[in-house]
Amino acid sequence: MMITLVLSSNMKRLLKNNVLVRKLMGIETAGSLNILFSDKTGTITKGKLEVIEFIDGDFNSYYNIESISNELQKLVLLSITQNNDSCYADGKIVGGNITDRALLKFSSNLKVSANVVDTIPFNSSLKYSQAKVKYNNQDYFLLKGAPEVILPKCNGYYDKSGTRRYLRSKIKVNEFISNKTYLGNRVLMLAIGKSVSDLTMVGIVLIKDEVRKEAIEGINLVKKAHIQTVMVTGDNKDTAICIAKEAGLYENGDLCITSDDLSRLHDEEVKKIIPRLKIVARAIPQDKSRLVRLSQEMDLVVGMTGDGVNDAPALKKADVGFAMGSGCEVAKEASDIVILDDNFLSIAKAILFGRTIFKSIRKFIIFQLTVNICAVSLSIIGPFIGIDTPVTVIQMLWINMVMDTLAALAFAYEPPLPEYMEEEPKKRDEPILNRYMRDEIIFTGAYSAILCVLFLKLPIFSELFREAENQKYLLTAFFGLFIFMGIFNSFNARTHRLNLFAHLFKNKVFIVIISFIAIVQVLLIYFGGDVFRTAGLSLKEFQIMFLLSLTVIPVDWVRKIILRKKGIIGGV
Repeated sequence: MMITLVLSSNMKRLLKNNVLVRKLMGIETAGSLNILFSDKTGTITKGKLEVIEFIDGDFNSYYNIESISNELQKLVLLSITQNNDSCYADGKIVGGNITDRALLKFSSNLKVSANVVDTIPFNSSLKYSQAKVKYNNQDYFLLKGAPEVILPKCNGYYDKSGTRRYLRSKIKVNEFISNKTYLGNRVLMLAIGKSVSDLTMVGIVLIKDEVRKEAIEGINLVKKAHIQTVMVTGDNKDTAICIAKEAGLYENGDLCITSDDLSRLHDEEVKKIIPRLKIVARAIPQDKSRLVRLSQEMDLVVGMTGDGVNDAPALKKADVGFAMGSGCEVAKEASDIVILDDNFLSIAKAILFGRTIFKSIRKFIIFQLTVNICAVSLSIIGPFIGIDTPVTVIQMLWINMVMDTLAALAFAYEPPLPEYMEEEPKKRDEPILNRYMRDEIIFTGAYSAILCVLFLKLPIFSELFREAENQKYLLTAFFGLFIFMGIFNSFNARTHRLNLFAHLFKNKVFIVIISFIAIVQVLLIYFGGDVFRTAGLSLKEFQIMFLLSLTVIPVDWVRKIILRKKGIIGGV
């Protein structure tokens, strides 16, 4: 129940941070990620593509469609409006992908008369889109896509007047493209021809997609969290490296590999390079699935982002699949978490909440097992030293409510602290109980049990309370002692710091619930009567009981100080 409470309560908080959790365990697993494969467009970059320049075959630049000469302009319009899945509707651009919409915007709604006969949509395997059109009573093939795929098919180009020229040096074109991609621009080539194998280059389109400022912050957070981020993009190598550097993802010495290079490597070779891998350029969906599989074989906890139909297998296979809010429904259905604003920073927040949830569960376990050790020890030892059951069935019901439901709610709302993002990810096989937890549970649990036994057996304690039939005042004080020890121990459990009030006011639910337990317990002591087998304590008796229960705090301080002297500073 505790796990369900923690996960469900954090879902609402995550939704406010643009993170929609589809599968409860997905968010908890996110806190254990070792490696994250992320898309570029819309996640690391803004996803608002803009055509910033058109370049003809003689390398003349044009910054708007109107500045291109008439004949060449017709060819450019033919290429970007007819080989395009977007269209104008009521003055707005609708349909298609973001690249198509950016190209159509560059056309300024100028039109050219042609009929589309057939189309082949863009896919990451072909690396271009194709349209067959009827133009001036002749059939033409229009290609738009990766220069390295289209340029080898070109034997000519159009100059600024729209005259076809023989393409003498493809090397110069490639060098020019390389210089542009080094600046982080995405480069598309437009070509036209009567045969797909004999094309004429219409020109080169430069598209800019700015890096999100929030993505830079998110990548930095994930890096501090010791999580490896790998950018998987359809861009070419130079563009990808430039953008990754700007985002703070790539440094000199890191590895960038293309899809073609990846396909030539055996699985064992890929496993060797994964620790240094930061970019996969010209990637295809199959690369994502393969990288997820190999990373999992290396015992890494893997996260994957995606937004398209082809991303669904990788999203489903990953330990945590992050679908983008703007993505297709197939991708969302295959995912564990949907990032509603397509923002990398939101992924970082999901990871932080995942770690917070895991810590909340551990804090609750410390609290509950400490109380259990005390109760079980008392039940086992009691009969041997002449102690009958010191609590009634009704009292036990209240104790169970405190231990389970109320405590679970209190710890469920622990705040996500930035310091959690500086810790190493939890290993896949890491046990829920670590050494720190075991020490605290055994140490505090043993002290609580000893205190309870001594309280019931030693005359020094019993003499402090009024005599009554069946030791009613002593047993009432014991009931209060047990509950208040639990209350004060909850403060010990929620932080490894000596300052028990650290970040306390960020968890107002904890304060409310603990206050509620304390108030109800006082009411039960004074007004529980025969139902709860309680008798109202005098002020002095209440103070004694309260101070004895308070001793669990200095006792736990001693444990924490000893650990600090040993150099063990940490917690759950």
